[in-house]
Amino acid sequence: MDISVVVPLYNEEESLTELTVWIKKVMDENLFSYEILLIDDGSTDNSWDFIEKLQSENRNIKGIKFRRNYGKSAALYCGFDVAQGNVVITMDADLQDSPDEIPELYRMIKEDGFDLVSGWKKKRHDPVLTKNLPSKFYNWTVRRITGIKLHDMNCGLKAYRKQVIKSIEVYGEMHRYIPVLAKWAGYKKIGEKVVIHSERKYGVTKFGIERFLRGPLDLISVMFISRFVKRPMHFFGVLGILMMLLGLASTAVIAVQKINQLKHGITGNLITNNPYFYTALAAVIIGVQFFLAGFLGELISRNAVDRNKYQIDKKTF
Repeated sequence: MDISVVVPLYNEEESLTELTVWIKKVMDENLFSYEILLIDDGSTDNSWDFIEKLQSENRNIKGIKFRRNYGKSAALYCGFDVAQGNVVITMDADLQDSPDEIPELYRMIKEDGFDLVSGWKKKRHDPVLTKNLPSKFYNWTVRRITGIKLHDMNCGLKAYRKQVIKSIEVYGEMHRYIPVLAKWAGYKKIGEKVVIHSERKYGVTKFGIERFLRGPLDLISVMFISRFVKRPMHFFGVLGILMMLLGLASTAVIAVQKINQLKHGITGNLITNNPYFYTALAAVIIGVQFFLAGFLGELISRNAVDRNKYQIDKKTF
């Protein structure tokens, strides 16, 4: 099969018919073999009824319905799990992503050799203050931290080589950082394509102000997991050493001050009255806790069933 189109959705009954007809038109015109995976993330409207109706009319349409709302990452995970196409396209169900972009995205994967191609909504039809400006700042920050030169990391319209989506695990709110997960899984040929961004035709956006809090926290999580999941002592051990050095430096200051006081005959100043004493004490305690966290992390990592699970690209015997 050439293409799997994975569409996570929540309360998008108005747009489903138009979207699937549009995708079918593009696929037929380009003679692609395809499947459309509609992942209903616990919709409270009639989205699932529409999916069942559309499937009866087009056997290339398949649906998965969650019992409740789990979030976009969960929907993508389940879609990736069952996708069979050599190239997997993800897009939102609100008609803001254009299926007309699919042929070029497919070509960039198959002919240009990209592992992942992310859409870039260069001209956005979103509110400036609540979406455009925060999005620009967010993407600038992620580029600086990860080194992945994408202008629109969170664009829902993306294309993947099949091996990529089978090699990564998307959970929580990690759908924002799939290119980061792909890079740390060893897929480094990541490109982008300027795509059309249309105004929302039906319904309302499903993402609220909480995304500004979840985004940075998830970025910290994905960077930590990507770099230190198999060697947690390298992270906690460094922090422990730094805290120990701070404690040692504070102790040295206390010792120098005490010696200087005795040299000049100054008595009565207790070490416990020195603020550096409490700095040294706190630093040592925190340093020990970091070391213990590292040891516990190593024990958990070494007993994990996938501790020696690595992404193997090719074999020859």
